[in-house]
Amino acid sequence: MEYLLPDDKLLAHERNFWDGGFSFVGGTDEAGRGPLAGPVVAAAVVFPRSARIPKVNDSKKLTEAQRNELFAAILEVPGIQWSVAELTAEDIDRMNILQASREAMRRAVKMIKKIDYLLIDGLPVPGFDLPNSALVKGDASSASIAAASILAKVHRDKLMKKFDAEFPGYGFENNKGYGTKEHMAALRYLGVCRIHRRSFAPVRNIIEPMPQHPELF
Repeated sequence: MEYLLPDDKLLAHERNFWDGGFSFVGGTDEAGRGPLAGPVVAAAVVFPRSARIPKVNDSKKLTEAQRNELFAAILEVPGIQWSVAELTAEDIDRMNILQASREAMRRAVKMIKKIDYLLIDGLPVPGFDLPNSALVKGDASSASIAAASILAKVHRDKLMKKFDAEFPGYGFENNKGYGTKEHMAALRYLGVCRIHRRSFAPVRNIIEPMPQHPELF
């Protein structure tokens, strides 16, 4: 296992706020905004300043095996604080995917006991009661956000594998709920299951297909 050096660029944001007097600098990220099925998951991570941190990266740039290895290594960091929060397909349909993703982040951060500065992946997220900064592509520039992205992605993938056993035929173990060709074919054949996001157009169109207009001529 490789580890980040203290002056690694992935720790630049954390060092900036540590040096500015913040003791517990954390990051948050989400996984699962795009799929047609399953929950959206967010994670939050706070590394101790003196921690030996695994060489994390944006979860999308890692293989499944690399993510799983880093997932275990992250959780073994002495003194780490971490949390994971899920919002279901029903939650997503009720509040829309943007708001559900934000709420998942807020819930994950709220579960962290000690955090005094937060780094958020992407655009600003309202509703946090502590100082924070939003970093576009933060999972590629902040170790805390990158670690959160790995925890969220691995946790969600495990959930989708469980759903594959509960709802066979859709290929959730492989497609993780994304709208692959095989998933769409299964959706048309099997119909919609409990974890499908009914507010997403491809699913909604299965439930309420567009009316077929008769030929005029």
